[in-house]
Amino acid sequence: MTDSRKRRRSRWPVVGVAIGALLLTGTGVSAAEAATAPPALAFVAAAKTVTAERYADGDEVYLSFDLGLHVIAGKAAFEIKARRAGYDKPIVAHRTVVKKGKRTSVKLPAGAVKDLTGLKDFTTITIRNRAGKVVTSYRTPFCGNSSASGRTRRDAPATNPYPTSCGGENPFALGAVWGVQAGWDAAVPDQPLSGNGLAKLKAGKYTATATMAKKYRKMFGVPAKKATAKVTVNVVDVDTDEAGLARVKAADAKVDPAVAALAAGEHDLHTAEGDASRQVSSYLPEFRAAASRPKAGKTVPKGPKPDLRSLPAWGISLSREGGRSYVNFGATVWNAGTSPLLVDGFRRTGTEVMDAYQYFFDAKGKQVGSKAAGTMQWDAREGHMHWHFTDFAQYNLLAGNKKLAVRSGKEAFCLANTDAVDYTIKGAKWRPDNTDLATSCGANTVVAVREVLDIGNGDTYSQDRPGQSFDITGLPNGTYYIQVLANPAKRLAELSTSNNTALRKIVLGGTAKKRTLTVPKVHGIAG
Repeated sequence: MTDSRKRRRSRWPVVGVAIGALLLTGTGVSAAEAATAPPALAFVAAAKTVTAERYADGDEVYLSFDLGLHVIAGKAAFEIKARRAGYDKPIVAHRTVVKKGKRTSVKLPAGAVKDLTGLKDFTTITIRNRAGKVVTSYRTPFCGNSSASGRTRRDAPATNPYPTSCGGENPFALGAVWGVQAGWDAAVPDQPLSGNGLAKLKAGKYTATATMAKKYRKMFGVPAKKATAKVTVNVVDVDTDEAGLARVKAADAKVDPAVAALAAGEHDLHTAEGDASRQVSSYLPEFRAAASRPKAGKTVPKGPKPDLRSLPAWGISLSREGGRSYVNFGATVWNAGTSPLLVDGFRRTGTEVMDAYQYFFDAKGKQVGSKAAGTMQWDAREGHMHWHFTDFAQYNLLAGNKKLAVRSGKEAFCLANTDAVDYTIKGAKWRPDNTDLATSCGANTVVAVREVLDIGNGDTYSQDRPGQSFDITGLPNGTYYIQVLANPAKRLAELSTSNNTALRKIVLGGTAKKRTLTVPKVHGIAG
């Protein structure tokens, strides 16, 4: 059995890298200020003409397609924060603007942000042939977050604080932050989110026009002439050899994961496999365990603490294997507290067990204490090969009367910041380093390991294998609840334990050989 936290790629074979578009002025800035202030975002084309390589593989067409257009932030950063107070509440978004040298928050119009993956239908991309006839036209979103952005001028800030992806892939995420650092570049995807419109492009010359949607031009006060750009695209056929296809398909895997999730209707689960020797502790001091095990305090220091909260189970499905039926699901526990959850493990000499300790910090980040927090165990199974913390979470299937029916075999965890759950809360870490198991939980050669769950981030596990998913073979039809329980033994100190449990209703039906599964929505969220 293996952990399964895999980032799924887009099902669309046509490859896109980046398109930017657009000149924005800040919401809430007066006309006089806008007339004299530099633009918040400026469009830049890397080249007037680009070449797109076209590959055919049977009925599939792959297009190596990069319009080479970018947006660059002006004197101040471009920033939007979007949040919903609850799953039954609308998303409210605010734009951060600078007025007379001070940062202020300006509310965007109601309904401007419909989900937490970015600004929908931000750009319309229209591609015309030599005769001016439209061959294809489609819309793309925009959020500004990117792992590939960089400085475009010498006086720009040295670092970019904004997340590396748009976020919102978890259906039960609560808040997102999107931004472009001052003087840095960002990108808007240039491939369709559905269908295969680019397959219509045969070898030849085309003109691609990118235009910001009218509602966003109005929202951000953008003149029409500053909200459009053109690029000449030369499409050339390339021999369909094995190496060429491999290169293009590999590029497909590098598409922005948020866009891939939007296109495929799937969610963001991070990879479990990897080289444990490349964990972040090997190059980032803050992820190295203390030099020696601490003297655990008898009392927990006052001050900031993590707050572990469970999200409703999601990605729920039914499978059958070896004559048995299973309910598969994704489970997320996130940190809504005022301090990261930081746990160090210290190895018992000659064993594959570590004693775990939780550390505490004051408001300035200074370490002020620690306490014993259970154990860590080495997991040598294929696909694991790392240290598991045994007291983080528990997954149960409860009967209609809320009594235990089945317990998941997943009882130990490698902590990683896999999901941006709410980056709008104070202290949220927007660019965590330990985002998958390959960077987080150590090799069998270490004597100590550090595992961290940062503020605003969640740790998601997908339970889709026997021993981890729920075996429902002998269960009668009826109503059940998937329980995600954080800190089950209460060995971790946190702000509150009243929010550690989340229940998700499911209904089992069918026959012994052909079970059925119904998953009611949560306030309209299918998940």
